[in-house]
Amino acid sequence: MKRKKLLIGAIALFLGFTAAAQDKAEFTPSGEVNGKVFFNYHYDMTKGTEKESSFEIKRAYFGYDYNIAKELKASITLDVDKNDGGSDYTVFLKKAQLEWKASSAVKVSLGMIGTVQFSDQESFWGYRYIMKSFNDEYGFGSSADLGIKANFKLSDSFSANAFVINGEGYKKVQDDDGKQRVGASLIYQNKGLIAKVYGDVNSAKTTVAGGTEKDVTASALATFIGYKFSDKFRLAAEYNLLTNGTKYSKVSDNHNLEGLSFYSTYTFDKKWEVFGRYDYLTSNTLEGETEKWNLSNNGNAITTGVQYAPVKGVKMALNYQGFMKKDSASEDNSMVYVNLEFKF
Repeated sequence: MKRKKLLIGAIALFLGFTAAAQDKAEFTPSGEVNGKVFFNYHYDMTKGTEKESSFEIKRAYFGYDYNIAKELKASITLDVDKNDGGSDYTVFLKKAQLEWKASSAVKVSLGMIGTVQFSDQESFWGYRYIMKSFNDEYGFGSSADLGIKANFKLSDSFSANAFVINGEGYKKVQDDDGKQRVGASLIYQNKGLIAKVYGDVNSAKTTVAGGTEKDVTASALATFIGYKFSDKFRLAAEYNLLTNGTKYSKVSDNHNLEGLSFYSTYTFDKKWEVFGRYDYLTSNTLEGETEKWNLSNNGNAITTGVQYAPVKGVKMALNYQGFMKKDSASEDNSMVYVNLEFKF
């Protein structure tokens, strides 16, 4: 029955795309190239560090958007980043999606799509070129994955989305179990206020105590509220929880992560602004253990700095990034950065 419903849904989606593609009256297809680069210089003041300073290109994105018809847009984005094997620059397929605007209230995307777990938080934070948003930074979720999602405009203030994705992110293929991550979110926006709640579930076979295997369901919860008091000042807070997982793509029985994030910006004018952020990450203690399982990575992070945007498409920031670890045997991290983002 489940497969039958999925098949019917796929046929309906295909017919909708076909109808949209045929409606090309008074429309001229057009495309646009885009890209951005994250560059930085940093000085590491952490006690005992060997690599004191370095110039880096942390990320480079290259993309192309093509409007096929009024209701159809194709997008592709390449992400140049490090891989798990240690190569400094590897090209990943970040986005390869077809977007269909089914109506004024419904939009469907499929392929390698952008996910929604922290998209609103990242936009409100506004400094992705300096630091990822909380869920992305600490492995609670991925910014893109293979699958399908639908966005719904419920009213002038409420919107929602639902999705089915592989669950491994855009740098990995589907796992051996062939099970997907399913989730949804609800967003409220009114004037300067935005509030969001997000949830997803994903199951996989994993080895538990005694060496036996069982299906374990991991889940992620993300809550977010932000308010723009004026064009000058904005403030936001997040609470995030990952259960039965050491990372969004690694299901592990009874391993939980949770944390808080607070951030704010004050804008002096179009070119200058100051910002600050505080993160708190913790984990649970496993049965029979005395220390939390993620102790070496638990702690408090502080980021603060000033941004200068001389022209459209260029931003630079002088900032401090510190991480105070809960593990008393480890040194706290303390770094000064000069970050640069340029777009084209």
